Amino acid sequence: MLVIPAIDIRGGNCVRLVQGKLEQETIFSKDPVFMAKLWQAQGAKRIHIVDLDGAFSGVIQNLELIVKIAKSVNVPVEVGGGIRDMDTIKRVLSGGVAKVILGTSAIYNTDIVKKALKKFGDKIIISIDSLGGKVAIGGWKEITAVRSMILAKRVEEMGVKEIIFTDIKKDGMLKGPNVKGIKAFAEKVRIPVIACGGISTLDDVKRIKELEKDGVSGMIIGKALYTDDIKLQEAMEIAEKGG
Repeated sequence: MLVIPAIDIRGGNCVRLVQGKLEQETIFSKDPVFMAKLWQAQGAKRIHIVDLDGAFSGVIQNLELIVKIAKSVNVPVEVGGGIRDMDTIKRVLSGGVAKVILGTSAIYNTDIVKKALKKFGDKIIISIDSLGGKVAIGGWKEITAVRSMILAKRVEEMGVKEIIFTDIKKDGMLKGPNVKGIKAFAEKVRIPVIACGGISTLDDVKRIKELEKDGVSGMIIGKALYTDDIKLQEAMEIAEKGG
């Protein structure tokens, strides 16, 4: 099982928010390139990047910096936030990014999702961000009427090969993941699910690892790595071997 460190970028800095709220921002590093190199040095096999400026504005804002990050490490980088048209997808992938994460597009522009899947296949990941079982989009500013599990089935039928599932209530809280919700979500689809939100102790890592049999193939860890509540190498050891 993969453990994927997260780098959220806002204003060129590596930050963490609480439940996606800008007023609850903590800057953990002014050098996201250094952070990516650090996570790689500690053994990360993949790095998760979100352009928060892009997520909130609807247009990717930190592409130059993201390309710099992708070129500074030898592990695959996945990127989301403000990627909502084919031209942006092409620009991001041509910059050395391995996978593009689409969220809002899956709700408002399924044609883009279908076209992207046809052209780029498994380089496209769908992110489903859930609040109370419903999908949140646009930097989590808008809660839709679409049920998370219904969207998951819909994108699976389109041919998506991987879904990131985030429980917004848990994100940045350091209070543990919604294991029951993640399990229920993963059981509804046949494609791999990456769990995100609230993973804050090694015990949480063990609990997510136990969901491997239910279709959870990895976990994204953010704030807990920056606060040192979790050491990446220890989390990876549990996820890869059990413990």
